[in-house]
Amino acid sequence: MNKKSRSGSIYVSIFGAIVLGFGIVELVVIGTTGMEGVGWGPLEMSGMWLWWTGIIFVSAGIMYLSSATNFMDIRQLAKSVVASIMVWIVAGMAIFNKVASSIPGGETWVNSPRDFLAGCGPPYTPAIYLLPLSLVIIYFIRQRRRAS
Repeated sequence: MNKKSRSGSIYVSIFGAIVLGFGIVELVVIGTTGMEGVGWGPLEMSGMWLWWTGIIFVSAGIMYLSSATNFMDIRQLAKSVVASIMVWIVAGMAIFNKVASSIPGGETWVNSPRDFLAGCGPPYTPAIYLLPLSLVIIYFIRQRRRAS
């Protein structure tokens, strides 16, 4: 196993465990509190899509963890790419939700720019925090392309 494959395996194992953990926590939160959800500082878990994001994160976490052995093999890398795409879709949905919910105003039809930016601030869902960490897969794709 070369150095890049080993570092990729370590990264994907740790990140997969984090994604799997967030998925399990989301399923526990929706099971105990319902759609009201919970918030811990800058982290929020609520909404009617919490079941689906929990299921998607559990699936993505399992896919990341299963791709950790012999990581630079094309099949294992493809599993990680699919898991990353799942995280990207959920994160894109969360970003769109945050932006779209910040547009309507209370007394007016549209918020002022200041209120819009305040509405786009924290707390965020786990998907938004996982998004930049999942983009590391692009580095491993480029490394694989250079190696072949």
